[in-house]
Amino acid sequence: MSSGAGAEAEAGHKMGTGEQVTARVLDPAAERALCRKFDFRILPVLAVMYLFNALDKGNLGNAKTDKFDVDLGFKGNQYNILLSVFYVPYVLAAPPIGMVGKKFGPSRVLPVLMFSFGSMTLLGAACHNWGGLMTGTALLARRLAVFYAASNIANAFSGLLAFGVFQIHSSLPGWRYLFLIEGACTVCFSAFAFWYLPQSASRAQFLGAEEKELAFFRMQTDSSSVVDEAFVLRDALGVFRMPVAWAWLAIEVCLGVPLQSVALFLPQIVQRLGYDTVKTNLYTVAPNITGAVMLLLLAFTSDLTRLRFPFIALGFCFPLIGFIIYASIDVLSSKHLAYFATFLMCWGTSAPSVLLSTWYNNNVAHEGRRVLLTSVGVPLANMMGIVSSNIFREQDKPDYIPALITTACFGAVGALLAAGLGAYMVWDNKRRNRTQGVYMDARDVPTMLLKEGPKAPEFRWIL
Repeated sequence: MSSGAGAEAEAGHKMGTGEQVTARVLDPAAERALCRKFDFRILPVLAVMYLFNALDKGNLGNAKTDKFDVDLGFKGNQYNILLSVFYVPYVLAAPPIGMVGKKFGPSRVLPVLMFSFGSMTLLGAACHNWGGLMTGTALLARRLAVFYAASNIANAFSGLLAFGVFQIHSSLPGWRYLFLIEGACTVCFSAFAFWYLPQSASRAQFLGAEEKELAFFRMQTDSSSVVDEAFVLRDALGVFRMPVAWAWLAIEVCLGVPLQSVALFLPQIVQRLGYDTVKTNLYTVAPNITGAVMLLLLAFTSDLTRLRFPFIALGFCFPLIGFIIYASIDVLSSKHLAYFATFLMCWGTSAPSVLLSTWYNNNVAHEGRRVLLTSVGVPLANMMGIVSSNIFREQDKPDYIPALITTACFGAVGALLAAGLGAYMVWDNKRRNRTQGVYMDARDVPTMLLKEGPKAPEFRWIL
């Protein structure tokens, strides 16, 4: 470890005693080496957990293309009701589960939740009617409250898996095989994750002593005023006294509708182009793969420029344009253009969710408040699956024009809110610099002062 890393470790100890240290990096090489270790050791496992979560949550759309609703005797809008009930427990369960995660650590809570929703998916393969699937779906939703919505890469893999599974010729319907395979993989991987994930950076066996101290330093300088801070509900509720918190939650609502519409109904949107069951699931792969690439491109560019709000607004614009195109053309006579519109829908559904969470976590230094805001904001976006489930109505198929227009409107409002909030933060930073007669950004602010948020004169927004 370089001498710079030792200086950072010393800085971390100073912050523990209350001295004010800013977020300027002392040894970029040591920091990059530390980040690479976490990227190679932790990130792949979390990414696979995220993928299985998305597979188990989004497989109903693939199963519907194989007529599972017909096999189970669904009537009227029972499929939409099923999807709606799936999302109801999100907001109710997320805050307490977030607090449990804060107390026992995500390395223990997440694998347990993963095992639970994998088990519910397995049980779904045994259902023989709408009531049985409703019961399993409601139980599953309670265990998904701390996870993000389906990722593009998981949706792509789900379509590819469904493409293969639905070609199995057996007395058992293809959608039952889909539930069995995805549920079993989830349950098995949850056991590995429980054993593998470290409880914290200080207990990670793959880090040396100096690297653990450097990790502590990075957590404090990366908008944590106190690392491993005890959760106190009264203090955490203070986040809702910040007006910007309500703006962030409004953006979560707006991004939730396009996100869930694509996650739940992309197979039906693609099937509208006249493809059979097998081709429909295969043709959902390419839009989702390019969506994952666009997500990475926007996220890396956001990190490089240290800007969030412009890329959140841009992310909203892609599905907005895609839904407008798809709703305004004759898709059967303009199949290529309609299929391109599905690419646009996928390009911007995940990026705003990822970047928005990063945006408000960067700007809320108090750990308890971050936990509570994330535990409300993320499931609130997922809760918008209720809206998506009920605007794609049976009576509107195969065009789903009201649903397409509604989804586009949510995207437009989300883009305007993100751009407006970002513009306010730019103005407020300039006002604070002008008032104090200095030029500084968030990296120059002593970490301990960030805890009080905008009430502190020295506070600066991370844009």
